[in-house]
Amino acid sequence: MRIGFDAKRAYNNYSGLGNYSRYIISNICRFFPENEYFLYTPGIPDVDLFNEPDRAIIRQPGGPWRRSGSLWRNFRVSHLLNKDAIDLFHGLSNELPQGIHKSRVRSLITVHDLIFMERPELYKTIDRKIYEKKVLYGTRVASRIIAASAQTKQDIIRFLNVDESRITVGYQGCHRQFYHRVSSESMHLIRQQFALPTQYLLYVGTIEERKNLLKIAQALHLGKIDFPLVVVGKKTAYFKQVKQYIDSKGISNVYFLDQVQASDLPAIYQSSSGFIYPSAYEGFGIPILEALNSGVPVITSRGGCLEETAGKGGLLIDPYDQEEMIHAIRKVLEDSALRDRLVREGGAHALKFREEQTIPSLYNVYLKCLHD
Repeated sequence: MRIGFDAKRAYNNYSGLGNYSRYIISNICRFFPENEYFLYTPGIPDVDLFNEPDRAIIRQPGGPWRRSGSLWRNFRVSHLLNKDAIDLFHGLSNELPQGIHKSRVRSLITVHDLIFMERPELYKTIDRKIYEKKVLYGTRVASRIIAASAQTKQDIIRFLNVDESRITVGYQGCHRQFYHRVSSESMHLIRQQFALPTQYLLYVGTIEERKNLLKIAQALHLGKIDFPLVVVGKKTAYFKQVKQYIDSKGISNVYFLDQVQASDLPAIYQSSSGFIYPSAYEGFGIPILEALNSGVPVITSRGGCLEETAGKGGLLIDPYDQEEMIHAIRKVLEDSALRDRLVREGGAHALKFREEQTIPSLYNVYLKCLHD
């Protein structure tokens, strides 16, 4: 079988969609080496970001298309799929190339979330309309749809009016580096490199409004919890609100880490006393899975997909209930029996997201696509 992937995010995105793309491409190629694999990307700006499988064939824009990789990805790739005799194409990030419905190629689309439809006020109008147009087209023409979580599946049905029979929940996993304990020497070096405190609560994720970092800072201050908070994540305009609150209250033990490499994360997770991720809306929540595999107790949001991801390894809260958040932080930091239980049950729950489980299940959907 000749399988094509939309590999833009694998080569251009350092988190979220990029992690998912790298995870799927690498593991499908590893588990099923008998196939031929084609990776379509408008560019490779960082050659160190993704070490693609050895036998994968990379397709990039040539000729006049070099000047606009975005147009090439949206309007030219469908033609190349026919030229490359692709049997199945997987759109890994909420979209498929225009015109694919006119080709003989079977297609699959992964929908991670519909936040732009659930919370439109968080997006610029033009961006929201583009996202909506792409996901509407992709879910309409795809042979089958992968939803990143059961919550996302319900959102696809609710917002896009898609027949449930076409949708399969396909969980993703985190990088294998989180499966192993970091040596004491490596832990010491990471602590020195980032000047980490001896103990700390950890947040990993983009610093944006729906992920509620400000609520965490407020809980620590209002609850008089004198415990360091370490933050790892890309800064958006929302960061200014968080920083302004921290400065205005004289909070001195919040650490924002810069220049963190993916390989640094296991030690940063494993050095923490707990992980907190009170996001209001997600498609899956990979940082939670990274924490569970790192043997760290998790505080996260009740309901939605984060409850799916955390399982019994998460202490669940209403992210907008300040008192509940304060109480949860105190329990994780002070109750050793609770911490031990969360770590034990979280580790067991995380096994269902290992690639030995997720990748064969996804491949079965590939096979179904070919026979639809």
